[in-house]
Amino acid sequence: MNFEESLLYLLSLGNEVSAMKLGLDNIRILLAALNTPEKNYLKIQIAGTNGKGSTCAFLEAICLSANIKTGMTTSPHLISITERIRINGEEISEEDFARQATLIKKTSEKLVEEKRLETVPTFFEQVTAIALNAFAEAKIELAILETGLGGRFDATTAANAEIIGITPIDFDHERILGNTLVEIAAEKAAIIRADTRVVISSQPKEALDVILEHCRKAKVLPIVNDWQPFPEDSPEISFKTQKKFYPNVRLGLEGEHQNQNACVAISLAEVLIEDFKFDISKKQVIEGLEKTNHKGRLEWWSRNEIEILFDGAHNAAGARALKSYLEKFFAESKITLIFGAMKDKNLFEIAEILFPLAENLILTKSCNPRSAEVEELQKIAEKVIDKSKVFSVADVSVAIDSAKEITSTYSATKHSFICITGSLYLVGEAQKILKSQSKI
Repeated sequence: MNFEESLLYLLSLGNEVSAMKLGLDNIRILLAALNTPEKNYLKIQIAGTNGKGSTCAFLEAICLSANIKTGMTTSPHLISITERIRINGEEISEEDFARQATLIKKTSEKLVEEKRLETVPTFFEQVTAIALNAFAEAKIELAILETGLGGRFDATTAANAEIIGITPIDFDHERILGNTLVEIAAEKAAIIRADTRVVISSQPKEALDVILEHCRKAKVLPIVNDWQPFPEDSPEISFKTQKKFYPNVRLGLEGEHQNQNACVAISLAEVLIEDFKFDISKKQVIEGLEKTNHKGRLEWWSRNEIEILFDGAHNAAGARALKSYLEKFFAESKITLIFGAMKDKNLFEIAEILFPLAENLILTKSCNPRSAEVEELQKIAEKVIDKSKVFSVADVSVAIDSAKEITSTYSATKHSFICITGSLYLVGEAQKILKSQSKI
């Protein structure tokens, strides 16, 4: 298969959330048939509700600053599926992705023919296998694995990571993970095993209690990051762990919520140093934190003198983080908000948090089959803000053009910008459209 053929094949396996299958048997059998590529390098698995991707990005940047051969797999992607697999800081090439996808497809189909599998593995299972096999081929030293959903049955868990990081836990994917923080935390903490080193972010008490109980049963002594950087309201902040002091750091990612994600990344780097003898200096930790970038998370673009902020605030916790950022730095600005989200989210709660910040609100729908209909979003919006501020546009491209037109009418004396949020799928689709427009 070439790249386009491999992408069409993977997409034919179904949506990575709605078509997911519970259990690790399929991915474990597939990895065994590939000669267990995941056993060729050390692995760090990051689970949690919010901040997983950012923590992975911080840690990757730290490791690259220390010249560690590093692989990273994250999800979802924004524009190209190749974004999900990075080797030494670079996205996997389309050629290499297609080659690995072809191997995984053939291996999967052979397992079905031999009746070792009932069906071929899912989209997410095959992409995970592509990443783990590509890492082995590249002879990396360390793999950073972002958990897709939950933990207990996520395909990345089959890699048996030696180091575990758990970021803040909040409500999301309740239909699959449970309706309480206790249930959600239990699904994520299930990745903790007796032979793992564990770093835990600051957590709500009910979630922390569950995670600590999993650690107790596994006889693991975790590192709990109940410390905070200081001062919190400064562009430059300092981090003090039990091991070291990291002064005057200017994080590469914006938003106060990134402070805690950076804390987890620092603690994970210290585990690499103390327990696995990786050579990472304090200077390299700071350098990595400052050089970190992560697409679609408080990411600014400029198009024809109009500023655009992208943020994948896809649940209530993410919405609160975006609100905090906007209120702190842009309380006097006129914001045209483009919003679209998945229908399985707590849409009313997210709306209550974000919609009042908008001078004008444009509701839209991405191409993802899980997307909420604009009519549903419209009904919610009109319960939260004045309906004269609300516009519904089913096409994302038209929504962007409308937002540009609205923003261009604001007085030059009043700072204004477009904020595109609600779903990383929407962010990715919008960025793809804007990139294609810039080439015309």
